[in-house]
Amino acid sequence: MIASAFAQTDADSPVFSPAFRRELEVLFQWRRDVRRFETTKVPERLVAQVIRAAASAPSVGLSEPWRFVRVGSVAARKAVVANFEDANALALAAQRRDKREHYASLKLAGLRDAPIQLAVFCDEATQQGSGLGVGTMPEMRRYSVVCAVMQMWLAARARGLGIGWVSILDPNRIARDLAVSNDWSLVAYLCLGYPVEEHIDPELARAGWQDRQSLPDRVLHR
Repeated sequence: MIASAFAQTDADSPVFSPAFRRELEVLFQWRRDVRRFETTKVPERLVAQVIRAAASAPSVGLSEPWRFVRVGSVAARKAVVANFEDANALALAAQRRDKREHYASLKLAGLRDAPIQLAVFCDEATQQGSGLGVGTMPEMRRYSVVCAVMQMWLAARARGLGIGWVSILDPNRIARDLAVSNDWSLVAYLCLGYPVEEHIDPELARAGWQDRQSLPDRVLHR
């Protein structure tokens, strides 16, 4: 029903059933940041579907500023691992003394195992969209890329795949090592593959690093 509705430009908008909404809520809950991956190869058709899911994300001025780089060569992956290890050492040193041992025990990336890795950049100089909406908030281009990443994340989970977002990296160093345009800024480095295990709760919560906060604590009324 949904596919046929979107295939026809004059069709009525789809009506989503209560059952669909319940399943969508389950998908939201089971989307997790994955750090432990099987080395099993991911079919290219699934990789394409997940990346294509980003194409329908909202973007400021319809600029679609997301740019994806498949990181597959041995040299490129070694550079990313070295980047992570250097950044992680700095992050460890920055922790309070009483937190360092706990921090060091955390599994924070799946860089050595994830079969698919993607560097997702924002093209800050794109002419698409003619600058609409970014005069006052140029960061909206990057927020648009984040929307695309989130849609990829959900699309991956719906196909039994997991995504891990690695942020303990020097973004400028990543851009240099991958030899991308100077106008591109790194938004996300993603590990993609089949998870070794699946949990509905965040790994950091299970490891005792931080619990989720309740929604009312994050909603203000004025």
